[in-house]
Amino acid sequence: MIKSSAGPTGTAARPASLKDVAGRAGVSLGTVYNVLNRPDIVSPERTLAVETAIRELNYVPNLAARQLKAGSSTVLGMVIVEMGNPFYAGVALGVSKAAGDRELGLFTASSEGNPERESDYLTLFEQQRVRSILLIPASSDVSAARAVADRGMPVILLDSDDLPGFCTVGADDFAGGKLAAQHLVGQGCAHIAIVGDPTHPQVVNRHYGALAAIEGESQVRMDFLRTRAMSVIEGRRIGEELAARPARQRPDAVFATNDLLAIGLLQALTMVRTIRVPDDIAIIGYDDIEFCASAVVPLSSVTQPSLEIGAAGVQLAEAELAEGLSHTHRRRLLQPTLVIRASTSAARSRSR
Repeated sequence: MIKSSAGPTGTAARPASLKDVAGRAGVSLGTVYNVLNRPDIVSPERTLAVETAIRELNYVPNLAARQLKAGSSTVLGMVIVEMGNPFYAGVALGVSKAAGDRELGLFTASSEGNPERESDYLTLFEQQRVRSILLIPASSDVSAARAVADRGMPVILLDSDDLPGFCTVGADDFAGGKLAAQHLVGQGCAHIAIVGDPTHPQVVNRHYGALAAIEGESQVRMDFLRTRAMSVIEGRRIGEELAARPARQRPDAVFATNDLLAIGLLQALTMVRTIRVPDDIAIIGYDDIEFCASAVVPLSSVTQPSLEIGAAGVQLAEAELAEGLSHTHRRRLLQPTLVIRASTSAARSRSR
């Protein structure tokens, strides 16, 4: 008799096996297998006996073993950069919803921006034979992902540039940067500071888009202020540096290349009672995370379609599996939009 409680030594009883189910039901192993996988060929009496045994023994099918035998997992693997970043959480939610619609499971891990940890998770998911891997790269070096893909595991890059050898999904960061800078110029801003970590390709593309927006605007000046990370703390540090400058040396607008930086900047500047947002310094962020609308001065931001990025990644992964050797890698480029709030919307007239 199989016991579900701990034994006399205090260790948990082993999980019930197919053999245990067959013994309890009084049928062969083959009959149990057929009830689980091909119930239409089993008589109602034997099906009932097997299902009763499964309930009594609390049997849990070993899906991993079944998937390895069949060669097709029903679980996706996903590696994101940072669990605490609301944008990445939105992408993960998009993946989760799209996977659920297809009755697929999802394993999610965070590299925390560490390429070595990212490589470890890629290896782990490959060893677990997941269906495919969706990756938001921690850096521009995707050699570990390329090695996994070369061994036959589909790897889809999300929030990424178009790279050979992969299907990729991303928002048009160049267009988003251009939207942000055009808005600031339209508000009369003449000295714009771009804030971000240039080791991120997305930041570079947003910077280039902003530069394109001021072509022909000879009286508009643009600086780049480098951060060590894309975080609230780094935004606060830059805000404190700007607040410490003489008024004439401060920019009249800041384009923060993500919202966490923008929130930190806003926190630092609003603590200085002599600096008003947006009248003295306008601030626009990027990603339009939930906190933007509820900030002490609601933040303008460029919206990335995070849910759509995640869903598109699952679509591309399934297409790659279905098409096999005939598959051609694809690029999905989604368009950002501008959300204008109080941090940039005050009417201002400035000479340039």
